[in-house]
Amino acid sequence: MKAFPQIHSMYIAPRAGELMVPLERAEIIAGEGIVGDRYALGLGAFSKTKPKIRHISLITLSGIENANAQLRAKQQTLFGEGDTRRNLVISGISEDELNSLVGKIFYLGGIAFKGTELCEPCQRPANLLKRPDFMNVFENRGGLRAEALDSGILSNGDSLTYPSE
Repeated sequence: MKAFPQIHSMYIAPRAGELMVPLERAEIIAGEGIVGDRYALGLGAFSKTKPKIRHISLITLSGIENANAQLRAKQQTLFGEGDTRRNLVISGISEDELNSLVGKIFYLGGIAFKGTELCEPCQRPANLLKRPDFMNVFENRGGLRAEALDSGILSNGDSLTYPSE
């Protein structure tokens, strides 16, 4: 039986550089993002210097597991889900399937989002964690940024649905 994509876990950081905090439920505001998150508040590291839509970021659980498999093989420290600094960890979907949502509308728990761009691995998590290996192991699996088109509540376990082509 094929797994269906769903929210595995959720995280926010109230301010740039602060630790990601796990959530059971998240309030989404259309045009802003997750209530209490640094980017919805305009307090993210890139809020002023690189203005773009950063309402919500997603990464696949398989992407984190694959990155950690590379690290495990080198006997290096593994990354936790919150260490990726992405808001949502999605299970039941591959990195390629998630990446294909750029430019497309998809739904999380019935709330509409539009994939805006890939989250290319950057120096920010590497620097905060003092772990330069972040950029290498998350190449092509850094996740997706999306625009919140609707408001509502997300919970762990909510489904991700998208039109198949």
